[in-house]
Amino acid sequence: MGSLSVRKRKDGSTAYHAQVRIMQKGVTVYQETQTFDRKATAQAWMKKVETEMAQPGAIEKSKRQGVTVKEMIIRYLAEYERIRPLGKTKSATLLFISNTWLGEINDSDLTSQVLVEYANRRMQEDGILPQTVGNDLAHLGAVLSVARPAWGYEIDPMAMPDARRVLRKMGAVAKSDERDRRPTMDELKRIIDHFIKKRDSRQQEIDMVRVIAFALFSTRRQEEITRIRWNAIDPARQSVLITDMKNPGQKYGNDVWCHVTDEAWHVMMSMPKVAAEVFPYNARSISAAFTRACKFLEIEDLHFHDLRHDGISRLFEMGWDIPKVASVSGHRDWNSMRRYTHLRGNGDPYEGWPMLEGIISGPVIEAQKRKSRNAS
Repeated sequence: MGSLSVRKRKDGSTAYHAQVRIMQKGVTVYQETQTFDRKATAQAWMKKVETEMAQPGAIEKSKRQGVTVKEMIIRYLAEYERIRPLGKTKSATLLFISNTWLGEINDSDLTSQVLVEYANRRMQEDGILPQTVGNDLAHLGAVLSVARPAWGYEIDPMAMPDARRVLRKMGAVAKSDERDRRPTMDELKRIIDHFIKKRDSRQQEIDMVRVIAFALFSTRRQEEITRIRWNAIDPARQSVLITDMKNPGQKYGNDVWCHVTDEAWHVMMSMPKVAAEVFPYNARSISAAFTRACKFLEIEDLHFHDLRHDGISRLFEMGWDIPKVASVSGHRDWNSMRRYTHLRGNGDPYEGWPMLEGIISGPVIEAQKRKSRNAS
């Protein structure tokens, strides 16, 4: 019930002291007080509070202490690390967000306006690009999508969608620029010749010649290549198990059997069985070696990942349909394959490629020979 008392201030004005107190079984379960300058305003406020508190669950909700965005992020990181480890980039981004002013916002106060303000301040004060803002919101969105249904936090389900919709119209969020770079036949020849010379002069412990050829014809990423194991190969289906394949929202535990093209299969089978892995190398070392070679050869803007672009595009140029290409690349979302289909024409651009046979039948680098002798 509400009660109203009148008090005189020192300046002679009148103050209306309104109080709402709700009792249950002789115990006060809710109490709120406000002071107003006008009697009608005070009475309207009491009526409003009494109506709101009469709703089911309103009293319990009023007693609830909210959690901050930072607390939500910490819980998300802790619980999901036990289920499946998150990528380093996602974890680092979420930790960064948790330590900003946004991390101090309570769950019930997290509105689309707050998210839009965060995005704008990131661009204006930190000078980041719209793509980075988009990544920030995407990673935070993953936390919010769990926090409400799984933990019961007071998250407005439309806060993030509304914020992203507004920011897209403002041009404040964007996807990363899509690359369409593919190596030319001349560039590939120069790179492979470069690594053949390093192999023959015993300057390279990684068989980059075979790794490059396998990456091109298998469409595999460098991390996936180094995780292929001899005991996860199915000769009958000519396929390999790719563990922890990259996938939006699921980087770990996403294991997929992928078909291996004839060319990639022959390259793989030419590798010596000196370790559990077919290509027993460090993924970062592969990338670093490729980057150094391009710099030495003055080949501009070519990344190791561009071999995957080229390999997938080649399959489409050969007339393969989407399901068949996906069986090699491992894509689940066929629409996402669009960015790889930078076609140069019809037919197999590598048909009769003279370098392939030399790669398959070429010598094994000395470092592998030593490992083979030690293993035996």
